[in-house]
Amino acid sequence: MTQDEALAEFRDAGALLEGHFILSSGLHSPMYLQCARVLMDPARADRVCRALADKIRADFGENAFDLCISPAMGGVVIGYEVARQLGVPSIFAERVDGSFTFRRGFDIPQGARCLMVEDVVTTGLSSRECIDAITGNGGNVIGGACLIDRSAGTADIGFPLTSLVSLTVPSYSSDQIPVGLASIQAVKPGSRGLNSAR
Repeated sequence: MTQDEALAEFRDAGALLEGHFILSSGLHSPMYLQCARVLMDPARADRVCRALADKIRADFGENAFDLCISPAMGGVVIGYEVARQLGVPSIFAERVDGSFTFRRGFDIPQGARCLMVEDVVTTGLSSRECIDAITGNGGNVIGGACLIDRSAGTADIGFPLTSLVSLTVPSYSSDQIPVGLASIQAVKPGSRGLNSAR
């Protein structure tokens, strides 16, 4: 699947949104990629995750991983589906008191070769926090993967990152929002915020 074909999947799912968005990082952006809308269709999820799994195999080799681990909430479905494509188990980390932890009976076998799987990477902060939780629980992180890398390869998660789509999408701190963007009502569509924000 080419990058254009992958973006077409997002467009067809109504998952490429334009406006004024507050990202989970707190940055503001004129574009939001709603991966949940792409993944709500099992056939579409299969296509994009199979394509991502193919890229992971090309980048890391066959049978490079023992376990896929995702940060909740956005990474849960993508992590599960990529794990299914790779033929390995999938677990996820949840925020408890602001830090990622493993619950629900999830544990990581000591030294397991782990792939951290996200839906979207912007700054890489949540990826790094998830990776810290993995290594703190005995996992051996080999790399990361995501559907969308909004940083066009500049986000540093501390490990190689494979993405299905790599884009340069502008994002701004709250004190550097362009006038045109500031004139649009801001919304926070992600899972960690309210439906709208001022």
